[in-house]
Order: sequence, then structure tokens, then C-alpha cells
Amino acid sequence: MSEPVHAGGRPAAFAALGHPGFRWFLGTNVLTMMADNIEHVISYWVLHQRFESAALGGFAVISHWVPFLLLSVWAGALADRFDPRRLIQIGMGLFALASLGWAVLIATDTLQMWHAMVLLTLHGLAGVFWNPPAQVLIHDIVGGVDLQSAVRLSAIGRWLGLLAGPAVGAGFLLLFGPAWGLVVNATLFLPLALWLWKAPYGPKFRTVGPPARAVRGLGDIVATIREIRGLPVVASMILLAGGASLFIGNAYQAQMPAFAADFGHGHMDFTYSALLAADAAGALLAGFLLEGRGLLPPTVKTAFRLAAVWCLAIAGFALSPWLPLAMGLLFAAGFTELAFGAMAQTLVQTHAPPGSRGRIIGLYNMAALGLRAFSGVTVGLVGGALGVHASLTIAALAMLIFIAAARVIAVRRT
Repeated sequence: MSEPVHAGGRPAAFAALGHPGFRWFLGTNVLTMMADNIEHVISYWVLHQRFESAALGGFAVISHWVPFLLLSVWAGALADRFDPRRLIQIGMGLFALASLGWAVLIATDTLQMWHAMVLLTLHGLAGVFWNPPAQVLIHDIVGGVDLQSAVRLSAIGRWLGLLAGPAVGAGFLLLFGPAWGLVVNATLFLPLALWLWKAPYGPKFRTVGPPARAVRGLGDIVATIREIRGLPVVASMILLAGGASLFIGNAYQAQMPAFAADFGHGHMDFTYSALLAADAAGALLAGFLLEGRGLLPPTVKTAFRLAAVWCLAIAGFALSPWLPLAMGLLFAAGFTELAFGAMAQTLVQTHAPPGSRGRIIGLYNMAALGLRAFSGVTVGLVGGALGVHASLTIAALAMLIFIAAARVIAVRRT
């Protein structure tokens, strides 16, 4: 399907929505992302009420991201060789199983800490089965021409789910209580799983290409790293995504209550909500504006520049003494984060060879998501010693230096 264009030659706004399959995929993925966050809201509330354990809270973060670090390339390799629809369905089943497991243990008042650790790990594994195969499937649905539109719209959907999940989760707690709220939440994973059952995508519907390599476990990581050495655009975007994840990631969001308290307005809950909303609003505007206006075609140079602006916005937020300025800088951070993140993912997908696309997408997810497990050290643990303002500023400036070095390497290789 060729990409619709305006008279001026720019890609049509929201071009990926011209594919009926993508409309179904996007809607069910938003619902899945919302359900993912509903489970977090309810399960974290129960854990706090029952155990009040900071260590368990730390394990929740680790168990969420470490599976991406260890298994993303493996999941991508499976998506290369087998049907990504079935892998995503496995992920939906694991998500639902985790929600129902929480519900049973809460309803019977038998929840113990080791139960919680198992369920948190199960939830992290579900994400690995969902994320890399879903990115492979996007390419199957829209092809290469409308890929940037599809990636941007998927990023918008992610933020919509992140925004809606906490509100809906709180509503479930009030209306149904934690146990029944999680039972209801388990049903929200069904629409994507059911649509994928007969969706006309995957290996059987692709044009003939090179045969997929056998899945070799950890050996695939080494082989994929060697392969991207000859793909400078892919290598530079994976390097950029990995640096952003390692140095900053989303750790500053976990520290947002501390930032809200430091503004000292007396209504910390309002301040906290306002800061989170500013970050999310910037990301949503970026998605709608860039997609609707066809702005910022994906290039390596633009991705690095946007990432540098993101670092400056994050550092400015960390140093800001005034709430309105902090909200404005978080708005800018959300805008640039979505913009360069969607751009990097698009470049990786479009430049990856078809025979190893899943493995390369898996390596990208390993860098972009798995390394977030360590951002808790760069922002969180250092923040315990120096304060969250200083630690986030240092992390942002370190990332800025990393961007400069990575950009020089990228220029030399291209």
C-alpha cells in the first residue's frame, strides 16, 4: 500500500490509520497498556499495605526490566522464526494469569512475599513476549512506507495507556476492591489476544524472504551485535536508546514524589499529579503534532539533536526552583523523549534486514528497556547520597556527553 500524501508532497496525517489492521492493533494495544498499568496500581497498593517493604518495591522495578535485558533478543529471534501473533498471545495469557494470581491470593488472604516476587517476575516475562514481537508485527501490518506513522501512533497509544491506567486502576479499587478489580482487569487482555487469532499477518502472509535463522539463545545476542556493526544507522540508534535508558530511563518518574515535596506548596498530591501530567502532555502533543503535521522525518542527526534537547530539559527540571518552570521543562522533556524515541525505533526497523528484523528489534528493546534496570542506580541510589536534584542533573549531563561521543562515532561510520 503506497503512502497517501498531501498536495505539498508531505506524508498524510496519521497515515498508518489507513490500514484497518493497524486500527485494530492500536486500539487493543492501548487497552493492553492500560491493563498493564491498572495491575501495577492495584498490586503496588496491596504490597504497600501488606508489607511496607522498600526492598520489595525495588524488586518490583528490577523484575519489570531485567527480563527485557536478558530475553529481548531471544523474543525477537522467536518472532523472526515463528508467528509473532502467537508469541503476543502468550504474553497476554501471562498478563492475565498474573492478574488472576494476585486476585486469588488477595481474596483468600494468603499473599506472602515470595508469592508477590513470583507474580512480579511473571508480569515482567509477559512484557517480553508482548513488546518485541508486537514491533515485528507492526512492520507486517503497515509495511515500511507508513512505519514512522505506525511507530508514532503506537507511542501515543502507550502514553494514553500510561495516563488512563492509574485513573482506571484507582476506580477499580474503589468500585470492586483489589481482588475483583484484578479479575476485571484480566479480561482487558483478551481483546488483543482474540483479534490476533485470525488477523491476516505474520510469516504465512509475508512475501518470500531469506529463511529465518535457528534460535540460539544467548548466542543470538553476540551474533546480532556483530551484525549491526555493518549497519551504522541501526547501531547508532541502539547506542542512543541504550544510553538514554542507562543514564536516565524513567527513574526520575519514580523520584517525582520527592521533587513534588521539595516545591513545598502544601498540596503534594496536586503537585505530584501536575508534574506527571506535564510530562505526559508533552509526549502526547509530540505524537499528535508530529504525526498530524508530518514534521521531522527520521534521520540520525535529528534523533541525536532531539535527545540532546531532552537532556537539557531534564537537567533544567532538576535545577528548577519554581513549579511553573519545572512543569514547562517536563513538558519539553516529554515532547522530545517521544520524538527521538519514535524516530530511533523507526530507523532501526526500516534499516534492519528482513531475515533478522526480530533479533535486531529485540536488541533495541534490550537497550531501550532492559538497561532501565540500572537507571535506578544512576538516579535513585546516587540520589540517596547526593539528593535527587543533583543525581538527576549529573545523569542528564552525563547522557549529554554520551550523546556527543556517540554522534562523533556515528558520523565517522556513516
